Amino acid sequence: MHNPFMAEALAQAWKAYEIGEVPVGAVIVHDGSILCSAHNLRETDKQAVAHAELLAIQAACHKLGRWRLDDCDLYVTLEPCSMCAGAIINSRMKSVYFGAFDAKAGACGSVVDLLKPGLFNHAPVVYAGIMEDECEKPLKDFFKELR
Repeated sequence: MHNPFMAEALAQAWKAYEIGEVPVGAVIVHDGSILCSAHNLRETDKQAVAHAELLAIQAACHKLGRWRLDDCDLYVTLEPCSMCAGAIINSRMKSVYFGAFDAKAGACGSVVDLLKPGLFNHAPVVYAGIMEDECEKPLKDFFKELR
């Protein structure tokens, strides 16, 4: 059920890979269909906040004409960082599905769990490890090439 959405997020990650960005892709689903997708653009845009999740959230808010995304689901290939977790909380995202865990910066359980129920005023339902092996591949390939 979730694989087609994560597959699109993975396609976005490969787009990031192709342009030299850390390969992370994100998709926001609304009413059972993809509303928008994005990939990392930090190097391209020279912006620290140009993470795939933030770009997708901005696009979704623009398309829906509102900041509350409480009827939307986020699919992202890598566990969100603390900055992205904050945006997920503040946008009231209904649920988050992520692929690969991030042992160095993950804020959904790996390093900290900012999306833990009861911690803030909103907590989306979190599903981890969706297509985990497939989502790890572009990241492993990317960082292997850098070394």
